[in-house]
Amino acid sequence: MLHIDQYRIVLGSQSPRRKQLLEGLHLNFGVEIRSVDETVPTHIANADYAQYLSKIKAIPFEEDLKNNPNMLLITADTTVLVGDTILNKPQNAAEAQTMLEMLSGKKHEVFTGVSITTNSNQVSFTEQSSVCFRAITSHEIDFYIAVGKPFDKAGAYGVQDWLGYAFVERVEGCFYNVMGLPTSRLYAELKKFIK
Repeated sequence: MLHIDQYRIVLGSQSPRRKQLLEGLHLNFGVEIRSVDETVPTHIANADYAQYLSKIKAIPFEEDLKNNPNMLLITADTTVLVGDTILNKPQNAAEAQTMLEMLSGKKHEVFTGVSITTNSNQVSFTEQSSVCFRAITSHEIDFYIAVGKPFDKAGAYGVQDWLGYAFVERVEGCFYNVMGLPTSRLYAELKKFIK
């Protein structure tokens, strides 16, 4: 178990999956949510998109970090990449359908960028996993959109949902990364961070 009692850990994310995954590491932490403009400059490469956003998400906490030297902030972002197309969270059922059709029967990449920030240091990294999907029919896509929750997830699906159970053929790399937080890499980085 990781002992980092010298820090008050804050997860800067509203994702219930990230909260669940961080709880799985048996860390004591609180959750604080701050809004931020998530516009990504066009010069940022697709593979760096998530890490860029994880850094941006730390900016609204700058004053808190300055006033609380024992605060350790964890921010993250997950993006799905099919070919050269980034799939963010769908805004409506039509967008979700288009995204799921793009994923059907194909392999895609999932990138999660994570930033660990204190008032004196920031460490950022990106974890990449590949996900292979079986073919999905339009009827099955309609069913998932009706009963699932594709709207708060990059790529319009959760690997831990019905769609993941039924259609994810294999994951190459960290499974939890696909859920939204590469827990093994985060644990290793926290161990290095607190030395």
